[in-house]
Amino acid sequence: MKLVIFGATGATGQQITAQALDAGHAVTAFVRSPAKLGALAARVRVTTGDVTDRAAVEKASDGQEAAVVALGATNPFRRMPGLTVGMHNILMALEAAHVSRLVYLSADTVDRRRLNFLRRRVIVPVLLAATAADHELDEAMIRQSRLAWVIVRPPMLTNGARTGRYRAGESVQAETPVPRLSRADVAAFMLDQLEDDQFLGQAPTLLPSASLYARSRKETR
Repeated sequence: MKLVIFGATGATGQQITAQALDAGHAVTAFVRSPAKLGALAARVRVTTGDVTDRAAVEKASDGQEAAVVALGATNPFRRMPGLTVGMHNILMALEAAHVSRLVYLSADTVDRRRLNFLRRRVIVPVLLAATAADHELDEAMIRQSRLAWVIVRPPMLTNGARTGRYRAGESVQAETPVPRLSRADVAAFMLDQLEDDQFLGQAPTLLPSASLYARSRKETR
C-alpha cells in the first residue's frame, strides 16, 4: 500500500514507519527534519515540509492510498494551533487526492468520562488539558471529513516491546490507575486499521490486556 505518514520522526511515528516498511508498504515520510529519521531515511520517500504549508502537504498526499497521522505536541502544557491548522491541511489534501483511509493517533484523555477519578480530576486537568483539547478539535474535524477514518486513543505510551496483548474498543475500561501501552503495540494496531474495517468510523481506546497487567504486577513483587 502507498502510505504517507505525518509525524514520522516522533517516537511513535518512527515505530509506525519501521513496522510499515517491514509489512511491505511503500512509505512516504512527511517530516520537518529528515535527519531525525536516522537509518529509516534510506528506506522511505522523504518529503520535507511543515504541516502548516498546504502545498507541501498536498505534494506528500498526491498518489497515496492511505495516511497515518502521528503528530505530537512539542509542549504538552499549551495549545498548539499550528498542529490544528496542519490537521485541517492534511484533511483537505487527502480528500482532494482521493486517499481512501486515514488512521489518526489521538489519546484516551479526550473522553474523560471513561477515565478513573485520578486521571479525570487531577492528571488531565493539571497536565494534559492542552493536548486533550487539541486532539478533541482534530477528532471533530476528522468526523466531519469525507474520509474513511479510524481514530486511535491509547493511554500513556512507553518504549517497551511489541507484545500484541491489548484490548481495543469504544467501551473498554482501564484496570490500573494510570494504564500504559508500548508505542510498538500502538503502531501495530494503527497499521492493522489500514485494511481492517472493524473500527471504521470509530474511536477505539487501546488498553493493556488483563493478562499483561497481571504479569507486570507479579514481576514487580
